[in-house]
Amino acid sequence: MPLVPGLLTGLGITFKEIVKTVTKGAETVQYPHEKEDPAPRARGVIALHEDNCTACMLCVRECPDWCIYIEGHKDLAPPRRAGGKPRQVNKLDRFDIDYGLCMYCGICVEVCPFEALFWSPEYEYSEPRIADLLHDKTRLGQWMTTVPDFEPYEAGSQVKAKQVPR
Repeated sequence: MPLVPGLLTGLGITFKEIVKTVTKGAETVQYPHEKEDPAPRARGVIALHEDNCTACMLCVRECPDWCIYIEGHKDLAPPRRAGGKPRQVNKLDRFDIDYGLCMYCGICVEVCPFEALFWSPEYEYSEPRIADLLHDKTRLGQWMTTVPDFEPYEAGSQVKAKQVPR
């Protein structure tokens, strides 16, 4: 018999919530029909700015899931100054991210020294087949159109330079 008071209390709370929902309306968003705007710095999909990528492989080495695949080759570029020797530059052949493996930790975006990877707030990129979650560099480049402009930091949020004692 000790279950009856607890059961009645639970049913009472449930009944109150049902009445509140019917009179006031549901607080949830009916997702496919109504969409909320994500937060400005939301983590959705990772976008690639291909021109900035030097195939340095830092993102691949730091990725804990090993979901980034890069292939590149070296090309000769003209010298920087007249009379100099031609220099070698890395050219990107393949840049793939497997979103079936990615855990969206953002380490790749943080370690990229050339600002080639960005967070996009876009979150609707599901696929019927898991194999289609492997996005190549052209698909990753298309996400760059959804990357928001950089928002300035709030006042007082920047790190101040240390004062060096003399």
